[in-house]
Amino acid sequence: MDTKIDKRVRAQQFRERLNRALGERGMSQSALARQTGVDRSTISQLLTDDGARLPNAHVVGSCASALGVSADWLLSLSNRPESAAELLASSMSVTEAPRALVDERIFEWHREAAGYKIRHVPAALPDLLKTRALLEWEYAPHLGRTADQAIGASEDRLSLMRQAQSDYEIAMPLYELESFANACGYYEGLPLDIRLEQLDHFERLCTQLYPRLRIYLFDAKRLFASPVTIFGPLLCVFYAGSHYMAFRDRERIETFTNHFDQLIREADLTARQLPERLRAWKTGIRD
Repeated sequence: MDTKIDKRVRAQQFRERLNRALGERGMSQSALARQTGVDRSTISQLLTDDGARLPNAHVVGSCASALGVSADWLLSLSNRPESAAELLASSMSVTEAPRALVDERIFEWHREAAGYKIRHVPAALPDLLKTRALLEWEYAPHLGRTADQAIGASEDRLSLMRQAQSDYEIAMPLYELESFANACGYYEGLPLDIRLEQLDHFERLCTQLYPRLRIYLFDAKRLFASPVTIFGPLLCVFYAGSHYMAFRDRERIETFTNHFDQLIREADLTARQLPERLRAWKTGIRD
């Protein structure tokens, strides 16, 4: 916020905010005096004096600490009364990321952002677009003998997320789909029939759901992006292996949204071009 405030205006705002904090805290002037270690007459003067003087930093800090607000807010250097620690806690959270198809936290984030555009850079192929056969091949080692039940239970959630009134933009490296089509790297050993079925499924979804679903492929030699999902203007969530890091402050969300938009602008394959490339990959791996 703009800190170029006339000293009389700042002093007046200090009195108003101190009175407001006292009222919201339900604290008396005497109680504030005891907690700050200053005379009650000093507190009374802070609340009623119409001059331009402000208390010293020690008194301001003590009042802020006793009232659970930030000194910057009392001095009109911020419009947020929360302390720096509280602001950080509310703007960023770290939660466990279980190896699962759709865990409760991701599902809640999608429901919260229903109606907003979802921007997504997946860690591999997006689970939302996978066939059951690919899910079973990928998740069986992690889910054990309950893989079939777990996949079945998750399908309803995946379906709900697909049907949400949100646009989906997905950006991923070109090599991810190339590796999948050719069963290289992570996808080594993946049977041909599963790959062909999945490529058919991708093509069908890209065609049927366009423009609500748009997939772009970028060159990882020129551009880089960590796995992230941006839920409209509400939050962005990074996948860090065993944990998610979620940010809710506007500036960070705008920063990562701008980076995602760069991936889209500089994509080697656009959403309109992808179906043709999928058909080419299918033809190539059949031959």
